[in-house]
Amino acid sequence: MPITSSAKKALRASKKKAVYNVHRKTEIAKITKKIKKLVAEKNVEEARKLIPDAYRAIDKAEKTNYLKKNTASRKKSRLVAFIKKAQGVK
Repeated sequence: MPITSSAKKALRASKKKAVYNVHRKTEIAKITKKIKKLVAEKNVEEARKLIPDAYRAIDKAEKTNYLKKNTASRKKSRLVAFIKKAQGVK
């Protein structure tokens, strides 16, 4: 347990940030899972329509420093590559 007042304040801030971080993490996981499920079902067009939602979730996570810039770019790139591979496009 924190003893000093600044440590107590840091703990409060950390708990608040953790709530937001969990939200960001679940949003990214949810949309990614949905896209992968659609691709597995050979429903690539529906998966393509969800790409903007995935970008939005990843960009918000990047903006709030949940993800680093390159990590966010990599996630977006791999999602699009996954869909293109399923379509048979190189």
